[in-house]
Amino acid sequence: MTSFDLDFDREHLWHPYSSMTSPGTVYPVSSAAGVRLRLEYDDREVEVVDAMSSWWCAIHGYGVPALDQAARDQLGKMSHVMFGGLTHEPAVKLAQQLVDRAPAGLDKVFFADSGSVSLEVAMKMAWQAHALRRTRFFTIRGGYHGDTFSPMSVTDPDGGMHSMYAGFLPQHVFADRPPAVGEPLEDWKAATSRLYEQHASEIAAVVIEPVLQGAGGMHVYDPSAVQHLVSLAREHGALVIFDEIATGFWRTGTDWAASRCHVTPDILCVGKALTGGYLTLAAVLTTAEVAAAVDASPAGAMMHGPTFMANPLACAIASASLDLLDSYDCFATINRISKGLADGLAPAGDLPVVREVRTLGAVGVIELDRPADVPALTRAALDRGVWVRPFRNLVYTMPPYVCTDEDLGVITGALVGAVTEVCA
Repeated sequence: MTSFDLDFDREHLWHPYSSMTSPGTVYPVSSAAGVRLRLEYDDREVEVVDAMSSWWCAIHGYGVPALDQAARDQLGKMSHVMFGGLTHEPAVKLAQQLVDRAPAGLDKVFFADSGSVSLEVAMKMAWQAHALRRTRFFTIRGGYHGDTFSPMSVTDPDGGMHSMYAGFLPQHVFADRPPAVGEPLEDWKAATSRLYEQHASEIAAVVIEPVLQGAGGMHVYDPSAVQHLVSLAREHGALVIFDEIATGFWRTGTDWAASRCHVTPDILCVGKALTGGYLTLAAVLTTAEVAAAVDASPAGAMMHGPTFMANPLACAIASASLDLLDSYDCFATINRISKGLADGLAPAGDLPVVREVRTLGAVGVIELDRPADVPALTRAALDRGVWVRPFRNLVYTMPPYVCTDEDLGVITGALVGAVTEVCA
């Protein structure tokens, strides 16, 4: 049972998006292996399938021998060294791997601490590339790009979790969220074009999560809407930033969500799955043209430099993670997961409280017609052997890629069962 002080946790530790004065329930985890967490639940230890991949990053599961070995090998050399004025093999190798797999032309790499910081860097790149003459960004409602200030400013201003900071954030330009796949796009395209043209001379870049909006609502939209936003940016001399922190590395069924759209951004942000969930690391990839424009700005250089930029330990593990990903038949793997999610979640569509069931690649979503009772749904899923973390009105899963068909059956059965028990 728990060997640490849970009362201290409750009194002193803030958890994500939680109250310090009235904290919710947290479940102690003692270990993790494969796709399972060993946690304490109802005064006993149980093993449950992690349907969340630890917020979408542990794509290979836990206790992965190749990643453990990469960590041990790098620890025997150095865990960290500053990147200012120095370099090292793990950073160079990882950058080569990213350039090789990124859309053609994205061959300049800036390593950042986290996904949110990578968006900060991307937006600073766009500002500097326009010599600070264009200072606004164009995006779509329903997005989520991180919790630091610049990413918050392009996250949904009304329905997003950051609306309370509205008075502090720069005011950017938000088009309506694109219609869902299969719905008509003509009116949305026309309205978006009109809005863009009103602000075209101010816009440094268009910032979007292509095809799938993640923490803003798991909204899936048509690649042609992405193409339209890209064409508006290109027509008016703005850059294009794709936030693929959640969608990259095959999560939506292709190597990049950009591949579904047949377009290449000027700046690409990646993170989450980059290290297989072992350590925090993100990267910003851009073109030679953008890099040259940044260097031509008044500063003469990219004005950002995290202390732990290109941390050797994180880079070594990320490199091993990408090698491991290359060992999969990713197309077949994600298609298998997608089919398992679609088939397993389909019964939820018959429940009167369910607005929609949707899947895209290794993402499965049950959208409710009411806010999710997160504590109750979490407990109901744990009763069925699965860890999930619903939000808003969504009960969803982004499982590890190493899930078996049996694991997928456990996950989908738990989600449908929990919704039936708590909401129906």
